[in-house]
Amino acid sequence: MEKAEVVLIPIPAMGHIVAIVEIAKLLVQRDDRLYTTVLVMHPTLDPSTTKYNESLGASTLPDRMRVINLPRVESITSDTKPSTWLSSLVEGQKPHVKEYVSKTRTQFELSLDAPRLAGFIFDSFATGLKEVANEFGFPWYAFSAPGAAFLGCELHLQALHDEQGVDLTEFKNSDVELKIPSLANPLPAKLLPSVLFQKDSLANFLEQARALAEARGILVNTFFEFESNAVNSLSNGKTPPIYPVGPIVKHETDCHVVGWDGSKKHRDIMEWLDDQPPSSVMFLCFGSHGSFREKQVKEIACALENSGHRFLWSLRKPPPREKWEPPSDYANFQEILPKGFLNRTAKIGKVIGWAPQVDILAHQAIGMFASHCGWNSILESIRFGVPIVAWPLYAEQQFNAFQMVIELGLAVEIKMDYRRDFHGDNEIIVGADGIMKTIKHVMVQGQEIRKKVKEMSRISEKTLMPGGCSYSSLGRLVDDIIDNQP
Repeated sequence: MEKAEVVLIPIPAMGHIVAIVEIAKLLVQRDDRLYTTVLVMHPTLDPSTTKYNESLGASTLPDRMRVINLPRVESITSDTKPSTWLSSLVEGQKPHVKEYVSKTRTQFELSLDAPRLAGFIFDSFATGLKEVANEFGFPWYAFSAPGAAFLGCELHLQALHDEQGVDLTEFKNSDVELKIPSLANPLPAKLLPSVLFQKDSLANFLEQARALAEARGILVNTFFEFESNAVNSLSNGKTPPIYPVGPIVKHETDCHVVGWDGSKKHRDIMEWLDDQPPSSVMFLCFGSHGSFREKQVKEIACALENSGHRFLWSLRKPPPREKWEPPSDYANFQEILPKGFLNRTAKIGKVIGWAPQVDILAHQAIGMFASHCGWNSILESIRFGVPIVAWPLYAEQQFNAFQMVIELGLAVEIKMDYRRDFHGDNEIIVGADGIMKTIKHVMVQGQEIRKKVKEMSRISEKTLMPGGCSYSSLGRLVDDIIDNQP
């Protein structure tokens, strides 16, 4: 039995690394012939990602799997523009990936026990590395961290630009509604990602979409039963084969994995939840880059207090406006919250910093999830049967919110077209009354949506088991990798 190695390369963002690591585990667990190596690029996007990477080296990984940290690209500094950061990183890592490939091929030639390099799986945001795979003659696959509907949207927009000459930047603040093959309903163009509205970032978006057409296949963190219309729309003969392999959801019960000061805070949160009735707590958490400035925080606080419902609120401190970095934890919540808020809500609420999101969503006390609608967060909410209240912030989150609220009917919106950048600029204030109205709708009158989400949760568990769609899809991927080794 010949051994085959698959090299997986995520971009250095927490959700992407976690998903790629889980895929690497699934591959080795599925076939004894497969070995997987995850190459992590540096520098990373935030300190917690760096600490997560370090924990992987010390943690127990499955047999035939390893994680290797690539050397840092020294030319990338805090002064590197956000619009060029990722492309500069990928370009700077090409020599390091080439060096790894050369060493691996030499080991295979010198050792009868070494696996043969069979191919690559690149993060869809790192497909610039395809040049390395092509140079050495290895097949490569892409991994799409967003869902199948957004993948279809990305490919459709690229076709509009390249084949019909449509200027996508003109969709900014537009009232146009777009017919996207991966959606059943027309999409308001104003819900497209902000990167499309600026010339420099649009060029990167289009380059990424064009590269996907060259992949041998595209792995998507979704499952057929959840996005059947979108997956079917991509089976059109024009797109590489699609492999839905999700939902990929990872528990973070080891707090140190994500680099906070850990076990006591984690225990305090979980013990507080243990004391709450089932499905009674609203959980508010807006992702690793999600935060609000003072005016919006006070409106949220007012809504929570006046609603009278139990809540668990992950409240993060925004970075300085001139800094491109993730939020941090407050030293004292009283510096940002309304005076007396913590005392007045002490019996029904708990305000925390960074949150072990998956463990919280898995707890029976959680009845609602106010979320930025990052794709990983959506899958986590579905997996554990928690209805979402959609409050998108950036990236493709407005699109995701539209899909969940309008397309699938599995969420309720606070403000679907809410948009802000990483610095909190252009922040529109959503009033307390609107927030409270949505909260009450889900917590008091949300039986129908809760039932739909619970049913999808049940399906999401079965799809990963033998006979399930994602299980079968992963099997087809493994066969393709094994059968097409160079």
